[in-house]
Amino acid sequence: MSSAWNSTTDNPQFDGNELLNHAIEVYYHDVARAVGRRGLTQGSALDIVHDLYVKLASQPDVLRDKRSIKAFLCRAAINLGIDRRRREQFEARLFASMDHEVHDIAAETAAPDYRIDVKARIRILKEAIAELPVRRRAVFILHRLHHYTPDEIAAHLKISRNMVDRHLRRALAHCLDRLVELG
Repeated sequence: MSSAWNSTTDNPQFDGNELLNHAIEVYYHDVARAVGRRGLTQGSALDIVHDLYVKLASQPDVLRDKRSIKAFLCRAAINLGIDRRRREQFEARLFASMDHEVHDIAAETAAPDYRIDVKARIRILKEAIAELPVRRRAVFILHRLHHYTPDEIAAHLKISRNMVDRHLRRALAHCLDRLVELG
């Protein structure tokens, strides 16, 4: 494979997109493993490789001058993984502190769905929950209907606590958006 790779990088007829596509194809698993060694799940590592591809697709010629494209891709993906973990930790801290505060704040106006009768709200919520991706729906149902704590959900579904928090935030936002649309 390396001889084909060298001819690709040395051939000026290949544009940056072809070079990027070939590099991702050749090094995909190596890059994912490099990210995975930093403590991320395989699913998260693959997501990061995809994010890297999307990011580099807007500037594919960046690969042309690299001495080692594999090393560059691995380092870039690891950096994206570090950034993602920092962002998730920040969001977890931000929203964890806000969860307790939200219940103490009195509403100045009625809820946006106050005009919709109870049966219609229940129908809308059931539809909104059914629209959620499978994992997000499972997290939401375990939390809201079965009263599992986020840590219990993480253990039960074998996902990180940060992912549980993210799924809950997105599920709640989706349900609220659906109620507001009809309010």
